[in-house]
Amino acid sequence: MLSESIRSLVLTLAIGVGVALGSPIRVRTPYAVKESHPVPIKWSRVGPAPADHVIKLSIGLKSSQTDELERHLYEVSDPSHHRYGQHLSQDEVNELVKPSDDALDLVSEWLADNGVTSGQLQYSPAKDWIMVTLPVNEVERLLDTEYSVYGTKEGAYLVRTPQWSLPNHLHDYIDVIQPTNSFFSPTPLHSNVMRYQDSLDMAAAAAIAQTSAAGNLTVAQACNVTAVTPTCLRTLYRTINYTPQMAGQNRIGLNDFLGESNNRSDVHIFLEMFRKEAADASSEFIFEVVNNGTTQQTPDNATQLDAGTDLEGNLDAETIIGITYPTPLTCFTTGGSPPFKPDLLTPTDTNEPYLAWLNFVLAMTASNLPQTISTSYGDDEQTVPPSFAAKVCSGFAQLGARGITVLFASGDNGVGANGDCRSNDGKNTRMFLPSFPASCPYVTTVGATKGVLPEVTAFDASNNFSSGGGFSNYFARPSYQDPIVPSYIAGLKGEYNGLYNQSGRGYPDISAQGYRYLTIWNGTIAVLDGTSAATPTAASVISLVNDALMAAGKPTLGFLNPLLYSLLYESFNDITSGSAVGCNTAGFPAKAGWDAATGFGTPDFIKIKAAALKVQP
Repeated sequence: MLSESIRSLVLTLAIGVGVALGSPIRVRTPYAVKESHPVPIKWSRVGPAPADHVIKLSIGLKSSQTDELERHLYEVSDPSHHRYGQHLSQDEVNELVKPSDDALDLVSEWLADNGVTSGQLQYSPAKDWIMVTLPVNEVERLLDTEYSVYGTKEGAYLVRTPQWSLPNHLHDYIDVIQPTNSFFSPTPLHSNVMRYQDSLDMAAAAAIAQTSAAGNLTVAQACNVTAVTPTCLRTLYRTINYTPQMAGQNRIGLNDFLGESNNRSDVHIFLEMFRKEAADASSEFIFEVVNNGTTQQTPDNATQLDAGTDLEGNLDAETIIGITYPTPLTCFTTGGSPPFKPDLLTPTDTNEPYLAWLNFVLAMTASNLPQTISTSYGDDEQTVPPSFAAKVCSGFAQLGARGITVLFASGDNGVGANGDCRSNDGKNTRMFLPSFPASCPYVTTVGATKGVLPEVTAFDASNNFSSGGGFSNYFARPSYQDPIVPSYIAGLKGEYNGLYNQSGRGYPDISAQGYRYLTIWNGTIAVLDGTSAATPTAASVISLVNDALMAAGKPTLGFLNPLLYSLLYESFNDITSGSAVGCNTAGFPAKAGWDAATGFGTPDFIKIKAAALKVQP
């Protein structure tokens, strides 16, 4: 080892040489840990990662004007601000989030020093993300870390490391690098009630469809609460007499992850049964393939059938088209994440899918990007490090600033799955488990209800489905919630104190039906619960409001929450019964006004449309 005096002499000589030659000295500093995050309880180390396992590394650089992005987002989303509705262009958003020149230069230099050529690098449009694909052994050297294979008892596997490092001089320029210590696994948020014909055959479903096909039905006539159809939803939320006027200009999108897709044959059968005039739309929706996502249309194999592949994708597509037809639908199908089988010779993709999807949509032009996007996936907030959550949430803020309404499911385990409600910091502290991205303050989070006249918070004792709700441990309560949420917390009178973060972002924001949806899957009937049913339903209503706004020459809703919490909440059906059952407790109760079980309640399209049309400009 060189002594400190010799190190100093060497550095001084190097600087002298650099000056003499007229060239800059490349910055090199010792490595230090940048971030550690505990391995989630449900994951355990299986063994070392194969050295040749390939990782698509995403390096998130610090944005130069993060605070400015938030300021612009709130100004164009606040109905009391003179800039309301003046959404930013893609270039304007990119200008706000781009990193400094120093950040780009220093990070590029570090990569080059480690043998990564410029030709290997890919950049996001704003250059705030750098992507490079490398084998594990090279990533380990780059980040001074060691990757392992981690598994769950359900058979999912990930290649991750709980800790990674950077040269000291880069700590202020890089926010996040993934996949490293994020164990986020975007689970489809539905609970399978019935999959096969022995629970509800096609003849019974056809009879329900025939009954709901009659015109001018009341809610009681249109809705069988154990077999929910588009006619029920359109009648209950009062979209049934609205004809979209801006189809083609107004668009709606959904997300598929984990090998999910949207089967056109199943969607066609569903629409033929439950909204016949929309049946041709089964061949018209568009796929946008991200990171080698699948668009499989051939019959599922035995493994896929056993896993219920496409249940989520079919539910989303069938629900959205069933409500919004003829509004064009875009299905984003993103590859990455589990499963990884450590005994396979060929490395399997376990990369982080949300980053791939976010960078893809942020690169889309306004002419192709749907104005409303529904996502029915999430995981426990503590499965991801705060840096990752913040960076992904910032991506949703960018979409909101561009006028896109982003909706996420609140989760299917109430305040947390029974038996799993412990902290992940090694202390094993009992706590409620908020969900992510539901906890991000820049998205609109959707809970679930069941029943009609009245609707109540969704809960199904047969499968323990419970509409998710709670308060973030990562994100502070946003200003738009300040006039509303504290009174709800005060009304709890200390119940559950210590189990949740009273100053955190509360969710859900709104709700919709999420119980016993009829779905066509594998050519037959499946009946599904979940906030993954509620989210495309709520997104569909919002999309139709956007249609009406566009027809009137007004801007789309964009980031909904500031408008929702200041004005639009009065246009929702308040839910006052039930609770977010979980963690072996009754969970947060539904109450008058906003609550952490159902938000402001379920949408009344006619009232929302009227209120939105009155907002200036």
